[in-house]
Amino acid sequence: MNGPVLNPPIRLTQLSHGGGCGCKIAPAVLEQILADTPFAKGLASAFPDLLVGIESSDDAAVWRLNDKQAIVATTDFFMPIVDDPYEFGRIAATNAISDVYAMGGKPLFALALVGMPIDKLPHDTIRRILAGGEAAARAAGIPIAGGHSIDAQEPIYGLVAIGVVDPAGVKKNNAARAGDVMILGKGLGVGIYSAALKKDALPAEAYGAMIASTTQLNTPGTELGEMEGVHAMTDVTGFGLLGHGLELARGSGLTAQLHFGRLPVLPQVEALARAGFVTGASGRNWASYGGGVELFAAIEDWQRAVLTDPQTSGGLLVSCAPEAADAVMAVFRRHGFAQAAVIGDLRAGPAKAVVTP
Repeated sequence: MNGPVLNPPIRLTQLSHGGGCGCKIAPAVLEQILADTPFAKGLASAFPDLLVGIESSDDAAVWRLNDKQAIVATTDFFMPIVDDPYEFGRIAATNAISDVYAMGGKPLFALALVGMPIDKLPHDTIRRILAGGEAAARAAGIPIAGGHSIDAQEPIYGLVAIGVVDPAGVKKNNAARAGDVMILGKGLGVGIYSAALKKDALPAEAYGAMIASTTQLNTPGTELGEMEGVHAMTDVTGFGLLGHGLELARGSGLTAQLHFGRLPVLPQVEALARAGFVTGASGRNWASYGGGVELFAAIEDWQRAVLTDPQTSGGLLVSCAPEAADAVMAVFRRHGFAQAAVIGDLRAGPAKAVVTP
């Protein structure tokens, strides 16, 4: 007979109340918090070199240095989405660097943001988290040049990511044009995976797909930033495809039409969602922005869960001219994004999202 486990392995996901980009404050709550925020008023007029600030809820701030160079600055951090500390570090760092790519920029360096429950986690576990972050930064060709750490109740890790971009190549999330097509770079379902993982119900194949997707750097963004036919870009993270698609539509004053049957979905996500493995953030997302969305009549619960599923280190969402779509898809394929797909279009009309079968 086996005896008791005296020192059971520490599960990072059990040390936090949420994980990955599912930790984000719900869109409606965030909107209320930021409403009439003094520092958000008059930034563009007071600082003409601030090309992108808080006004459009974009992925990063952009500051013009001269006619050919602008600095891209962003930060992102969250609590564990997986139990392996090295993979947690890789995922968190990959996710943070993604915001530079989403602006069309090239990463330069990063700073680490570290909050760890020192009384609960062995030092070696924390070192492995940091090592995972450094591995992601190396893959992006940048150093983690410093950072800041605190003793926190829950494990938190992320980066401040700094990049550079030609001001003419900045890709905002509010510059889409009527007639554009929308292309999504990665498969959906990371939040559904995480919900299953927390209940020990995630198959090994799906776990492998989860790691592969969340640690794949959105490197196409730099090249897409140089393409005139690409008008707008963002990355799909905690607010789900519908949330970030709706941001793009509202910012551009257009109707976004998404075709569910065209959406790339990660392996086994449909079965897991049908079985009820859905995050609380998915429901909060729908409650926040569902009023701005029209769903097709026969949509099933699992399909809506995919649309609102919080993505951690999700794919780029690109709005481009129809004649540029093949070139955009070629960039994704060249960078190894096999699931990239045309998922819809933008058209003149009310600022909302419409989902068809």
